[in-house]
Amino acid sequence: MAANMEILQSIEDMLSNAIREQELVRPVVTVSYAQSLDGSIAIHPGKPLQISGDASLRITHGLRARHDAILVGIGTVLSDDPRLTVRLQEGRNPIPVIVDSELRMPTRCNLLQYNKPIIAVTERADSSAVEDLRSRGVDVLLLASSADGQVNLVELLQVLFERKIRSVMVEGGPRVLTSFFREGLVDLVVLTIAPQILGGVPALLELTVAAGRKVPRINQFNQAAVGEDLVVWGTMDRSES
Repeated sequence: MAANMEILQSIEDMLSNAIREQELVRPVVTVSYAQSLDGSIAIHPGKPLQISGDASLRITHGLRARHDAILVGIGTVLSDDPRLTVRLQEGRNPIPVIVDSELRMPTRCNLLQYNKPIIAVTERADSSAVEDLRSRGVDVLLLASSADGQVNLVELLQVLFERKIRSVMVEGGPRVLTSFFREGLVDLVVLTIAPQILGGVPALLELTVAAGRKVPRINQFNQAAVGEDLVVWGTMDRSES
């Protein structure tokens, strides 16, 4: 337990420093997820699988308590039906933010039963479904589409910043994780690696790094054994090649 608190304190210090040094009009973004040794986050698409052990899962919940908001894609909601709350550590619950370009959010999902998330949609969302959720007190943001037809993450982060959200923890799924890395929006990375070989769904899709730019690299690299897992964390290298 003491080792877990030391890891959380190290990450919290990095997060606090990043918030102080953040010159952009957006929150600091921490990407955090668990994968197998071969980089998989599930065996089959749409079927959830707990990869991290109990000890490293407590670190994840500690991280949630240290962020203003927690963000996932609609795929994670449809497959896992998460609550995105803090349960294994003490602390406040972050504000759930769901990236859902077409508004496929089930009306009976846990997120709508236990709290009121922010749902980011595009013009492809059904207007009547948008108004229905808004009439029930759900905060639905209608944002511009990116080049690939998904929610514009830069605009989303700007709106969250305007709402006094200074830190966002991104937990998945693969499309969302990849988009944050591809667009250079990641400030901190916390990765749990479990001693498993799954050969399943990759955590990240092809990043397609732009010409003249470095591939994403972690600075201030740290690693620690947590139970049977390996947790690595650090800040993203912002220098250009």
